[in-house]
Amino acid sequence: MSSLFGKKEIEKILPHRDPILLVDEVIEQGEDYIIAKKYINEDEPVLKGHFPDYPIYPGVYIIEGLAQSAGVLLLRNLEEGSIPLFLGIDEARFKKEVRPTCELIYEVKVVDKKGMVAIVEGKARVDGQLVAKAKLLVGVKKADGSSQGSQSEASSI
Repeated sequence: MSSLFGKKEIEKILPHRDPILLVDEVIEQGEDYIIAKKYINEDEPVLKGHFPDYPIYPGVYIIEGLAQSAGVLLLRNLEEGSIPLFLGIDEARFKKEVRPTCELIYEVKVVDKKGMVAIVEGKARVDGQLVAKAKLLVGVKKADGSSQGSQSEASSI
């Protein structure tokens, strides 16, 4: 699959930076979904300490990558400086190990939305095989400082 846009464009949307920016490129994006990619290399900083003799990409990083992909989806058309909020996680499951070197594909789809708070279903795949999945609650804090991801909004979805 060819890239829709790469890391430079993602850095214009998300406030994250290396080593915690976990989305390398966006492959496809629609109104309510996004497909993104992370290249898992042998030199990932986290792999130096996460089972160095048998490196496994941490599940929490996979979930964070799904949340960042959702952030790209929600923030893409908002003013610069808006911040994505990770408000909750449900039904997280890890199916297979993710090891270097591979391409981790994030698939995120909005299943419910109220204002700028959304529930998304995220799936992560390597070589077409499901490695992790979760439902995430995400929101946006606008650049002007107003929160669009309050707990009352979140609990009403």
